[in-house]
Amino acid sequence: MDHTDKRIIEELSQNSRITMKELGERVHLTGPAAAARVEKLEDTGVIEGFSIKVNHTKLGCFTYAFLNIYIQSTHHQPYLSFIQEKKDHILNNYKISGDACYLVECRFPSNEVLNQFLIELNKYANYKLSIVIDKTL
Repeated sequence: MDHTDKRIIEELSQNSRITMKELGERVHLTGPAAAARVEKLEDTGVIEGFSIKVNHTKLGCFTYAFLNIYIQSTHHQPYLSFIQEKKDHILNNYKISGDACYLVECRFPSNEVLNQFLIELNKYANYKLSIVIDKTL
């Protein structure tokens, strides 16, 4: 992977809907050459897929939170099943090292819905809640 491949990844990370012609112009290649590079990056598994950035507030999810999850036993399946059932609110569930077992990134339409989620979550795990106030970058 060279400097041009890194620039392609950077450009696609900013806008995955960019045309290959425009991508080529930005990285000093022709459109077909840029497309060939992207295809090679996909074939080698460097690019796994393309995604969109969603404005969750405009979808009605105003409460953005992170939860550190603490499970006392080594049997995590009941917690994982609960998280799967509540996937409408879960953006990411990371298994992590350190004091907590998981770090959950989630969105809720209101504090009331978040509170109900936490009450149900407490049947499976303890948690530490952090509410996002603002994103600085």
